Amino acid sequence: MKKISRQILKILKNTVKKTLSSGLSAIALAVFAIVLVVYLNKDNKLEWNTKKGINPTPAQIKSIEAIGEWEFLAINDEELIDTVRRSIFGDSELVRIYYGTLRLGINLHKAKPRWLVAKGEKVTATLPAIELLDENFIDEARTKSFFESGKWTAADREALYQRAYANMRERCVSPENIETARKNAELQFRNLLQSMGYKEAEIIFEGEKDR
Repeated sequence: MKKISRQILKILKNTVKKTLSSGLSAIALAVFAIVLVVYLNKDNKLEWNTKKGINPTPAQIKSIEAIGEWEFLAINDEELIDTVRRSIFGDSELVRIYYGTLRLGINLHKAKPRWLVAKGEKVTATLPAIELLDENFIDEARTKSFFESGKWTAADREALYQRAYANMRERCVSPENIETARKNAELQFRNLLQSMGYKEAEIIFEGEKDR
């Protein structure tokens, strides 16, 4: 590889000398600069196999995995929860409003070995399934009491929180939203891989190979 690189640099230098004498110095220097940048970054470039295909380097795969959690859909939601306690001394009522943002996406740290495989000019990426990226999606700082009468304990408020949490999760982590996130992920990953030089990119999600 070093021998080939030295030969390339030697050819480029000779080309620059010739073109300088013919008044094309700007073009020659531009070409030389581009190839020199490629040469200096040779450890990060794509590798071509004997069949003229592209192989992702370990460094490239790790740089993609380093993204970690990748969000493809965010759903802002709010939930109003109330409870009433009846007694002979009068009824007590507590109504609270909860706000949250549920983020759907993938965690590339969960990708299995050989999740990115290239063959010729085609690459296949097997991604982790779409999931809820953050389980603590309720913004407690924005939670407020809409109406409150009587005395309520911390346990009472926690019970309302859990009801709001379950309702928001069930409503937002729906098959429709998961499918939307999956399509967004497929589009963005295909664009990413094609920008790396692959003509064809196949995106598969774990557990969905028979879709």
